[in-house]
Amino acid sequence: MNWSDSALRAASSQGDYGRVIRLVRESARLTQGQLGGACGLSQSAISRLEKRGAGEYNMTALARAAHHLGIPPRLVGLADSGAAPGVLRDGSDEVERRKFFAGAAGVAAIPVLNAAPTPPRTEWEGGQAAVLRVATTAYRRMDATAPARQLSDTVQGHMRLVQTVAAQTNDQATRTRLAAVGSEVASLVGWLSWDMADQGSARTWYGAAIKAARRAGNPLLIAYQQGSLAQFEVEYGNCAQGLTLIRSARRQLGTERPPIAAAWLSSLEAVAHATAGDDRAADRALATSAAEAARMTADAAPPWPWVFTFDERKIAAARVTCGARLARPRWVHSSLSDASAALSSSHEKQRALLTLDVATGHMASGNLDVAFGLATQALDTGLRLRSGRVAERARNFRRGYSSASPPAIVRDFDGRLNDAYL
Repeated sequence: MNWSDSALRAASSQGDYGRVIRLVRESARLTQGQLGGACGLSQSAISRLEKRGAGEYNMTALARAAHHLGIPPRLVGLADSGAAPGVLRDGSDEVERRKFFAGAAGVAAIPVLNAAPTPPRTEWEGGQAAVLRVATTAYRRMDATAPARQLSDTVQGHMRLVQTVAAQTNDQATRTRLAAVGSEVASLVGWLSWDMADQGSARTWYGAAIKAARRAGNPLLIAYQQGSLAQFEVEYGNCAQGLTLIRSARRQLGTERPPIAAAWLSSLEAVAHATAGDDRAADRALATSAAEAARMTADAAPPWPWVFTFDERKIAAARVTCGARLARPRWVHSSLSDASAALSSSHEKQRALLTLDVATGHMASGNLDVAFGLATQALDTGLRLRSGRVAERARNFRRGYSSASPPAIVRDFDGRLNDAYL
């Protein structure tokens, strides 16, 4: 969103902060219900907020909506030091408030698209756990465009804050909620460690995320973390272990699992089978994933702990990855039109990884110039964001081509790859 947009600035200068909220919400393609769910507010509360005009506002509701949409506080008449007033109501002192918001300040301007809804207000509203979770979601979104090394120390500091708050409370319900938050933060640290090519730390943090999810007693969160660890293990060739974790995640959810969870797990299963070389099992898993995705309603925000939506475009992207790992260029090329949205995604690291899979498909088809042209673009993104995961995928791509006298485009790629000291 362009915060210098004339319509936004006009609405802000007139004191019509509800219109600012509406313009940004529509730009983010969120319904009033989705935004309300993300903020712990009702759809009607968002509607009233947007229709308020230049009148007086419920500042807590205004701050929550602005914070979730990543709107700079000044555009809605809030002080920059109070990006989310009214959220902490638990008596925590002002020093802790400043410490927390200092850590979260860097993510306040990130738009939250299709944000995961907050649990029912009676369970989460007003506590520190809810605020800590908002920051975790923002950090997860920052990973799309920021080097993991820049985020890792901050997120680990965030983890320590969660642990400190948990140690200071005697209320078991609050401890349970903080365990859920801690699980999500640990998973994020694991993801960042993976992106820094630190496999040992990544595996340790993913294990900690699963343990914390179990303490929280949340089957959906446990399944999510097991699926995340499965994705990591498959990436490093441990396909049998990955498939075992996916089966365990399904058992956690039972027959009443949300469609997004079922579709996501099936897509992970497809990639695991493809990595192991089983094209029929991969195809069946992709079909199952598509059938589960068809059960999702278009306007429903993804349930926590999912931050990003999962739809047919993600399934097409999974099919591209499966085709690359199975050396089935037909799978890659036939899925490209459906996966085009993923290839134009603002999540630069994910886009680079998928681009390398597309490049693999072109290389298998003999389109060497196209393959290495795409791979070079993806590698440049990985180098700019210092992504060890992208660099390693680029190395895997390069191992698929052998020649005693490679052409110039391959030598240029090799030169970049040899400089990939991240």
